[in-house]
Amino acid sequence: MTATQIWALIVLILLVALTYWAGYRGGLIDGRLEGIDEGMSIQQADHSQTVCNLELSLDRVRNQYKQLFTKYERALATSKLGEPERHTLLAIAEKLRIAAETFAAFRTGKKLERESVELREQALAIAAMLEPVEQEAAA
Repeated sequence: MTATQIWALIVLILLVALTYWAGYRGGLIDGRLEGIDEGMSIQQADHSQTVCNLELSLDRVRNQYKQLFTKYERALATSKLGEPERHTLLAIAEKLRIAAETFAAFRTGKKLERESVELREQALAIAAMLEPVEQEAAA
């Protein structure tokens, strides 16, 4: 081999090594960039899943709030019932007692008598529930 061929071989080996090294470095850089992109997408997916879970929790809390607010409104409306309503219920109970006694006098009015007695008991129970509300309001 001549000196020129040896120099050409050395240059050729250096060019191949330089090309291999450049390709290796480019691959590392591309792999690193892809890894960063994939990591960011995984992180975004984790964050989006967390956001979805938080939105579901918020929806559940909103539903519970609506249920509690409905119960509150119902309780507030019930608490506004007072002494006039209690007297009305007691008057209804008295009229139902009279009706039950009247139906009891007739032999054919047994069913009406039972219904009148049941309605009277219900009216008295509601009136009794209204009585403690008035006592609590006075206290």
